[in-house]
Amino acid sequence: MNDISDTTIPTGIPAGDDPIGEDRSLLIVDDDGPFLRRLARAMETRGFVVEAAESVSEGIARAKNNPPRHAVVDLRLGDGSGLDVIEAIRARRDDTRIIMLTGYGNIATAVNAVKLGAIDYLAKPADADDVYNALLQRTGERPELPENPMSADRVRWEHIQRVYEMCDRNVSETARRLNMHRRTLQRILAKRAPK
Repeated sequence: MNDISDTTIPTGIPAGDDPIGEDRSLLIVDDDGPFLRRLARAMETRGFVVEAAESVSEGIARAKNNPPRHAVVDLRLGDGSGLDVIEAIRARRDDTRIIMLTGYGNIATAVNAVKLGAIDYLAKPADADDVYNALLQRTGERPELPENPMSADRVRWEHIQRVYEMCDRNVSETARRLNMHRRTLQRILAKRAPK
C-alpha cells in the first residue's frame, strides 16, 4: 500500500552542491511501523541521519532532546495529533523543514499544519522521492498543479473536515453544525479521504 522506493542520490557530491546541507538530521514520526522503517531506510540512503518515533509522546521527546533540521510527521497517531509534535519542534527550533504526512488529507488540517510551521503536506501513500523532494524544495518553488479537480465526494469530505477543525475536533458540535447524526459523522471521520 505505501510504496517507498529505495532510489539513492549520487554519492561524491561536492560540499557546496549537497542539497541536504550540513545538518542532515531528520525526525520521522509515524505509528505505522513497517511504513516508518521503510521510509527511514529510504531517507538514510539519500543521506539523512534519521531518528524515528511511533507516537506523539516519543516524537515530542525526541524533538526536545535533539531538535531536527528536517521532520516528517504523520497527522493522526495512536496517542494524539502530529500537530502537537510540530509545535514541540517549533518551540525548540524555527528553521526545521517539516512535512505533514497523512492518510487523512484535508484542506483544514493542511492549513493548520502550515500555520504551525509545516512547509508542505503530503497525502499517503507518498513515496520516498515525494518526501525527499518536499523536504528539499526551495523557498518560492511551486509544486505542480494536479491534473484532475477534486471529486464531489472529496469536496464534501473537505467541507466536513473544515467544520470539524473549526469546532476544535469536537464531534458532537460538528454534527450539530452540519445537521448530521453524530454516529454518521464518526463513520465519515474514521474513513480515509475519497479520491
